[in-house]
Amino acid sequence: MPLSTETSKIALTHKAILTIALPVMLSNISTPLIGVVDTAVVGQIPDPAYVGAVAVGSLIFGFVFWAFGFLRMGTTGLTAQAFGASENAEISANLIRALAISIVIGISLILFQWPIREAAFALLSGSEKVEDLARSYFDIRIWAAPATLANYALLGWFIGLGRTDIGLILQLVLNVTNIALDALFVVGFGWDVRGVAFGTLLAEWIATIVGVLIAMHYLRKFDGISSNARLFDVDQLKRTIIVNSDIMIRSMALILAHVWFMAQGAKQGDIILAANAVLMHLVALSAFFLDGLAFSAETLVGRAIGAANRVGLMQAARMTTQWAAGVALLLSLIIAIFGAEFIDLLTVDNDVRSAARTYLIWATGIPLLGVWAYQLDGIFIGATRTAEMRNAMLISFSIFIIAWWLFTPFQNNGLWAALYVNYFARILTLYYHYPKLVCSISDAR
Repeated sequence: MPLSTETSKIALTHKAILTIALPVMLSNISTPLIGVVDTAVVGQIPDPAYVGAVAVGSLIFGFVFWAFGFLRMGTTGLTAQAFGASENAEISANLIRALAISIVIGISLILFQWPIREAAFALLSGSEKVEDLARSYFDIRIWAAPATLANYALLGWFIGLGRTDIGLILQLVLNVTNIALDALFVVGFGWDVRGVAFGTLLAEWIATIVGVLIAMHYLRKFDGISSNARLFDVDQLKRTIIVNSDIMIRSMALILAHVWFMAQGAKQGDIILAANAVLMHLVALSAFFLDGLAFSAETLVGRAIGAANRVGLMQAARMTTQWAAGVALLLSLIIAIFGAEFIDLLTVDNDVRSAARTYLIWATGIPLLGVWAYQLDGIFIGATRTAEMRNAMLISFSIFIIAWWLFTPFQNNGLWAALYVNYFARILTLYYHYPKLVCSISDAR
């Protein structure tokens, strides 16, 4: 069935925003719970090296996989704009292109796993025990690469369509399966970090199979992809490559900042590494929750631009950000009140608990600051203004490194302060481009 123009121009109301945001929030609650459960499971072993190893291993894959985060973000922006313009064939083509790219990249990562692993551990320096355990984690989880990247493409496509309810199903399949398998393999079979990696590997492949089956069914609602000509349209391929390349550079700079943060914490010892890992789970919980509103911005801004609706763009940016600011305030209050209990849940090591409490105040303020960066990311992803995102993130990373160098005498407090500077830089460098983005849209309603 062809998608009608009327269907693509859904009224922008608070209900419409929450219809998109709430499923993402619900699914994202379970996403950081993977890391929480991983940490909590190995945290029952009275040795901080196990928590540190999972943190290092997860961080490496965060860098490796999210370097290709364009498979989620680029697909969302391109699909939302095609949806707003009622271009059914291009909606379908966006998914097929993204899945094809994800498979090629995933297989390449498996083939080149040895140099990737060696480069990663050359950058991240923990204790010998932490590194040995983290290498075991890496050697198992790398085989999930094609599935992980395919999941990014599927999620991005469904978000671009505003079908975050389907995205919720896929994320719940992935995350609930992952949590159950991790608990089984680690607690039940005693496989320590190997069990965490193997549980994640199986969960990724299960979720991918489910996602592809749902997508195949859903594609029947569109009348696109009648020939390969659409898939290999030169102009659309060029646009896809440019958008994805910009987002890839931007994602690598962002993740490198977090890798640098964890690496510098590791140099201060296993206790600080584990404490920072625990606190970063709090940051991840808040970020994944706030992503619900950022994803709404991606979808609604993309639709507005596809329909050449400048007023709709501004309304989408304003209304989603109002909701996000309120949620951020609530999250900071929750962290301030229950942060200590959360720390105790994740680790039984008293030294790690004490260190995490010392630096808890830094994690408490992240939602109030990060929300503005997340919302701007969502707006620019929906607009596919990826060159601005790329340049802003490169500038922000440079400022972060300078701040880290200046704050080095303050040890871990200085490290957290530099992370705050990175957030401020992200906000200012992107907001600088926002007025030009709005003015560039010719209102053709």
